[in-house]
Amino acid sequence: MAPPRKIEKDIAEYRDMMATPEEYRDGFTLRTILGVFFIAVVMMPSAIYLGLMAGQHMGPAAVWVTIILFADVARRSFKPLHRQELYLLFYAAGTLVAMIGGVAMAGGPFAQLIWRQYLRTSAAAESFGVASEIPTWVVPTADSDAIVHRTFLHRDWALPVLVLVISGIIGRVQSFTGGYVLFRAASDVEKLPFPMAPIAAQGATALAESGKETWRWRTFSIGAMIGIAFGLIYVFIPAFTGAVFDAPIQIIPIPWMDFTLQTESILPAATVGISTNLGSVILGMVLPFWTVVGRFAAGLTLMFGNTFLYRIGVLTSWRRGTETIMTEFMNMMDFWLSFGIGTGAAIAFVGFYITIKSSMGRAKNIEDRDRGAWTDVPKGRGDFSIGIAVGLFFLCTAGLIAMCMLLLGRQFRLVVLFFAFGFLYTPIMSYVNARLLGLAGQVVGFPMLRQAMFIFSGYQGVDIWFAPFPMQDFGRQAQRFREIELTGTSFRSVIKLELLMFPVLWAASFIFWGYIWQSGPRIPSEDYPYAQRMWHRRALSTCLWYSATLPEEGAQDNLLYRAIRWDYIGYGLGFGAIAYFIMSAAGLPTLALYGYISGIGILPHMVFPEIFGAILGRYYFAPKFGRKLWLRATPVLMAGFSCGMGLIGMIGAAIALLAGAVQATGA
Repeated sequence: MAPPRKIEKDIAEYRDMMATPEEYRDGFTLRTILGVFFIAVVMMPSAIYLGLMAGQHMGPAAVWVTIILFADVARRSFKPLHRQELYLLFYAAGTLVAMIGGVAMAGGPFAQLIWRQYLRTSAAAESFGVASEIPTWVVPTADSDAIVHRTFLHRDWALPVLVLVISGIIGRVQSFTGGYVLFRAASDVEKLPFPMAPIAAQGATALAESGKETWRWRTFSIGAMIGIAFGLIYVFIPAFTGAVFDAPIQIIPIPWMDFTLQTESILPAATVGISTNLGSVILGMVLPFWTVVGRFAAGLTLMFGNTFLYRIGVLTSWRRGTETIMTEFMNMMDFWLSFGIGTGAAIAFVGFYITIKSSMGRAKNIEDRDRGAWTDVPKGRGDFSIGIAVGLFFLCTAGLIAMCMLLLGRQFRLVVLFFAFGFLYTPIMSYVNARLLGLAGQVVGFPMLRQAMFIFSGYQGVDIWFAPFPMQDFGRQAQRFREIELTGTSFRSVIKLELLMFPVLWAASFIFWGYIWQSGPRIPSEDYPYAQRMWHRRALSTCLWYSATLPEEGAQDNLLYRAIRWDYIGYGLGFGAIAYFIMSAAGLPTLALYGYISGIGILPHMVFPEIFGAILGRYYFAPKFGRKLWLRATPVLMAGFSCGMGLIGMIGAAIALLAGAVQATGA
């Protein structure tokens, strides 16, 4: 723990970085409204296409393309956008093109339905016996005309869409009200500094702060040009050739070059390959160097360590002729799932100990932190009744519990579980993380807790995995409110933006996903190479967990119960805890351990370009431009690269939509 004076100095620096404004403005204007529709109409189909094609996140591109375009138009009309409008555009872009984790699917709530219909008909679901157990309130049956003809305009979708709409509304209200209450408690009452909030708030408006030539603009432009050049080869050529010819032409294999089959005689049971996405190289420059080193070490472990584990008889499922995805899955079942749970638990417990200890020390040594009162509300900030917020939060929690009981049945053990997590775990854990973010900029959590609760509840059926289980962490929302406050944006303008975005998001998601699904190539297919590879990978791990709650007659010899080995979990727990304390005591970079543990869960293919970027940045660019400037420039470079790729993705999406329209008309 740092000395008290150093702590106070650090906190003061964070506070001085971006002072709380004296006045607040409403950023919800006609230009903001137009920006929301621009993002929904132009950016959303691009985000959908780029995710399916290359697994590329459109978020930064949508943010900066929108901000730069609207800021430039506003300057030319002699009415420049003010900071509050810029922040709301940033807020809207991040929400409208957000991705579903693990499958790189953007495009709003109907993306979940597309994923679910794929899962229903996937080979993974069939092999695990899950496909027939998925209820019709989640997705129609595989033989339904809604699935066969690939259309959302069918009555079989009515119940799944209704469940998704109701849970979506409740979730947004719960997140907003819960985050607001936590913000008031941590920021207004306890006066916690939220050290990371000023950085995020400044980043939201940094590139649009002026029209002058700055290092930020130059760096952003360089990244954008790199993204456009790479995107032409990586995205545009496959999109264009896929529209013109029977199959797309890939100059660079997407998403990786796979050597697993070629090296199996030398490295049996090892997954060998290299990612072909240039974004991974730039990501290696952005991430902390020792984190990347740890991820690289994990990649080498998964290559050479798997061969060792195979030779000593730990990995028993692998067979020759098995490609990357199935090799990884077999190895996960034999060893890495259990070992990963153990290492994750170790880091979680270490994180609780270190973060809470550090936060308690900071709280005791911030002398100028006078407690505020619930009634101390800055004028013009747009606050609303704290009582109404608390009431709405618990009403929404009760609503989610009622939905779960309606969908799953009123079993006593489930009711107890829902109430315990909805009214106890979620508020307590959210408050803990809100305070930790306010003091140290960190969060903590228990790995695999949701999965464990479902399995040990004794419930039989796959439907529990799809129910709107009331287990959330709203601590990050407290920091989001602090960011809004620092930009001088009225909270009420964010409420108005949320009310606008919800119907726009649903309408755009329905239109674009429905059109791409029905008129374009089947999803996934060779026209969407990233989805073709990665969706199967995701389906395997997802169905493995789902199979744990199958009815007894369908569970048979359940693979998950065979995969969970308590001795391997113990090895992982011991390794993580011992490695952390040894590295900490020896003064070694513990970030490498965090990187190592996160690297266990990804394919080794991804870490090779990352380590190349990390070495290139640390030993070439940082000495050339100065370490401080380089560390500040890399996130901007990454944003520019994403923006360039996003622009090419927009062109690719336009080609794909046009090709689908031509095919639909029989031209």
